[in-house]
Amino acid sequence: MGSLGRSAGVGEDRRDVVHYLRTTPRGHPPTAGLGFRPAIGSKNTTNYRRQTKPRMAFIRAIGRWALTGLVINCIIGGSIFGLPGELNRLLGSSSPLAMVAGALAIGVFIACAAEVGSRFPVAGGTYVYVRQAFGRFAGLQAAWFYLLATLGGVAAVANVFVSYLGGLVPSLATGWARPLTTAVLIAVPTTINCLGVRSGAALSSVFAVAKLLPLALLIVLGLSHPSVHTALMPAADLPTPSLAAWFTALLAVLFAYGGWEDALVPCEEVKEPRRTLPFALTAGLIVSALTYTLVQSVMVITVGSTATDHPLADIGSVLMGRAGGVFVSAAAMVSTYGYITASLLAATRLPYSLAAEGDGPAFLATLHSRFHTPVYAIVTFAVIAWALAASGTFLWALALSAGSMALIYAGICASLLQLRRAKPSGDFLRVPFGPVLAVAGIILCATLLAQLDATHALLMLMTAALATGNWLWAVRQAHNSRQSVPQS
Repeated sequence: MGSLGRSAGVGEDRRDVVHYLRTTPRGHPPTAGLGFRPAIGSKNTTNYRRQTKPRMAFIRAIGRWALTGLVINCIIGGSIFGLPGELNRLLGSSSPLAMVAGALAIGVFIACAAEVGSRFPVAGGTYVYVRQAFGRFAGLQAAWFYLLATLGGVAAVANVFVSYLGGLVPSLATGWARPLTTAVLIAVPTTINCLGVRSGAALSSVFAVAKLLPLALLIVLGLSHPSVHTALMPAADLPTPSLAAWFTALLAVLFAYGGWEDALVPCEEVKEPRRTLPFALTAGLIVSALTYTLVQSVMVITVGSTATDHPLADIGSVLMGRAGGVFVSAAAMVSTYGYITASLLAATRLPYSLAAEGDGPAFLATLHSRFHTPVYAIVTFAVIAWALAASGTFLWALALSAGSMALIYAGICASLLQLRRAKPSGDFLRVPFGPVLAVAGIILCATLLAQLDATHALLMLMTAALATGNWLWAVRQAHNSRQSVPQS
């Protein structure tokens, strides 16, 4: 902990375009379409937090394959261990087609994110995009919906991991040992991520490969199973589920493909983000879609079209016998832990970005003088996630994830439309038919939001109220900051 005392303040000029031009590595041209907006109420055209002292800078150390691994880590989590059974119940042997359709739908949002993200090679993700397109108020709404849902997801996944671990070592998941086990579980990747973005990205990449290997083994064994020929049937003979069943299945699949937006947040640490981000998003989606579709196909081959609550455990039992259950439990632990490591690398940059923009406590906008990581933002995020997991109070935040995902994706699509209008030229990726894709994405998000019940709607209103309170505080802080600056 002594090394944390050497942390240096990031300064108030993080969004200073002049400094950005000075610190951008060679080989990555500065983005002409940055379009950073002045603070609300400011009479100046520059950021109100500009200062003359130099700031500590992030290190761009995440390459295209490391970012691809981060995308995979964020998409493939715990849903793959339960979703195939639900799809089987809804669609039967047609269920693999739902995985393909879901990937195509998510591709609409990823295409929009690739364009908007190429404009802003800085930390913050959707918060930055929406803030620059529509202002501070809208940006803070996006930030709070994302942050609370992600914290709830990490807490829930940590509990799932400890539950699986308890099946192997019961003493670690009962009584006082459970919160202690959860603390150790979260502390390890927290420490690694504090020690540098390279170590954090390497850990994420290791778990991305580790979670794919057992799934790949199940796929290979399943496709070589003796029943594969009898399970396959001509397209004309496939069952025809109702439209309602297809709609419900597609909603579930869309949520299973969620999480890729996490990879947008640490963009300030990505090498050549204008090229790396579109590649990683596309490659990560393709790998995830192939994995999901093939696992669902193996489900149909080995278990049939019957519904089951433990689909991958059933697949493991058919293919490996008694050892299959232990194998799937170990795979689930690796997959869930991989999501935790990815979140501590990606989502922790959002509190930093909030603080650096003047929308959060200033201490969160601090980079370590040696490791160049936002140590206070990382530790704060980890402590809150642990508290939610240990207390069991994460269910409300987890329930928020459905609505927050739709709002975040709609924000990305709306930002594309606004930025195309306000900043039509510049050095950024222009996705073909971008406005058409954005409108289609907004319509899809509206459809998702229409399915939410009253409980989800209430949670969203509470989150919006928190974000509004944050906005009022930030506007007041900006006003006080301008009043304290002596007039020249």
